[in-house]
Amino acid sequence: MKKKGFKTRSIHEGELKDSVYKGAISPIYLGTVYDYLGDEQMKYPRYFNTPNQLSLSKKIASLENCENGLLFSSGIAAIFSTMFSFIKSGDHVVFQSSLYGGTINMIFNEFKKFKIDYTLVESLDPIEYQKAIKQNTKMIYVETPSNPLLEIIDLKQIADIAKKNKLISMVDNTFASPVNQTPSDLGIDLIVHSATKYLGGHSDILAGVVVSNEKRIKKIIDSSINYGGNISELSTWLLERSIKTLQIRVKTQNKNAHKIAKFLEKSSYVKNVNYPGLKSHPSHELAKKQMKGFGGMLSFVLKDEQHVNLFPKFLKIIKPVGSLGGIESTITCPAETSHAKVSREKRIKYGISDGLLRFSVGIEDYQDLEDDLNQAFRKIWK
Repeated sequence: MKKKGFKTRSIHEGELKDSVYKGAISPIYLGTVYDYLGDEQMKYPRYFNTPNQLSLSKKIASLENCENGLLFSSGIAAIFSTMFSFIKSGDHVVFQSSLYGGTINMIFNEFKKFKIDYTLVESLDPIEYQKAIKQNTKMIYVETPSNPLLEIIDLKQIADIAKKNKLISMVDNTFASPVNQTPSDLGIDLIVHSATKYLGGHSDILAGVVVSNEKRIKKIIDSSINYGGNISELSTWLLERSIKTLQIRVKTQNKNAHKIAKFLEKSSYVKNVNYPGLKSHPSHELAKKQMKGFGGMLSFVLKDEQHVNLFPKFLKIIKPVGSLGGIESTITCPAETSHAKVSREKRIKYGISDGLLRFSVGIEDYQDLEDDLNQAFRKIWK
C-alpha cells in the first residue's frame, strides 16, 4: 500500500474517530479510570495506554517513519525515562558535549547517583565517538542541530558505529522536527523530542515523545510506568491539534530563518551567526545531505556582547522568552535560560558565551522581523 504524504499523515494517521457524533476532530477522553473486564490491558493514564495517548503516539511515529511512540509530560521526562530504560548502574554512555542544558544538567547531577559512567565528546567527528566507547558502553546519545549552537553531526555514521559495537543510538530531534529530518531513515534507534517546541508549536503545551520500533517502545513502557512521567489527556489532545499544521508551520519558519540568518550575517552589529543553512556554516554540506530543510532556529553573537540583555528589550515583535519552536518569533540568552544550570566555566568551554542569543524564528511576515531587528540595533548603537 502506497504511503500517504506527510501533511495527510499529520492530519489523518492514528486519528481517533468520533463514533458517537461523527465529529471531524478527535474526541477527548479525560477519564482516568476505565472498565477492565474483557480488556487485555486495563487503560490507565500512567500506563501510556488511554485512547488519546495511543492514537497520537501512532501519528508521531508515522511522521518519524517509526513503528510506535510514547508520550511524556515533558521533553526531559522523555529523555530520562527512555535512557534509563536501557542503562543501569555500572554502564557507560557516550554523549555529544554540545547538548541542551537540561540534558547536560541531568547527566552531571543524576548519573553519579546511579553510578553510571559517561564521556562527553567535545567533537563532531564520529571517529571520536568510536574512540570513546568502553567495554561497558551501552548507548551513544547526540543532538542535531544542537541547542544553541546549531552544530550538525553525521547521524548515519553515528548509527553505523552504534550498530557495529552493538550499542543503542539515540538522538534529540527537537530542533529539526520530522519535517526537516527523520533520523530513523539513517539508522538511529531512538528519537526523542521536546514536543513543547515544534510539535506543539503554539507555546501552550508541555510535552515530550520518543519513537522507535515496537520492541524498544514496549521496553520503555515497562520501565517508564515506574517513573510517572506520563502526559495529561488535555495536553495530548492539544498536541494532536497542533501536529495537523506541523509541516505548514515549520516550512514557513525554515524560509524566514534562512532569510534572517543571511541578513544577520551581513549586519555590522553582529559578530557571528550559527545557522546550518548558511554556506559559511562548517557543516553546511552535511546538513544539506541529512536534512530536508535547515530549520527555524539560529543563534548569533552581538558585536558588543555586553548588550546581550539590553538588545531584546528594544524588540517590539520578537518576544524575549525562554522557550522556542512557536509560531511567534522569540529570542533568549541561553546563559540565562536553557543553560542557566550549567556552570559558566563549562558553558564557555562548550562555546556558549554570555553574549550568545538564540533566535527561534516564527511565521510572521519576514520584512516585519527584519525591521524589528534593525530598529533594535539602531537604538543600541545610535
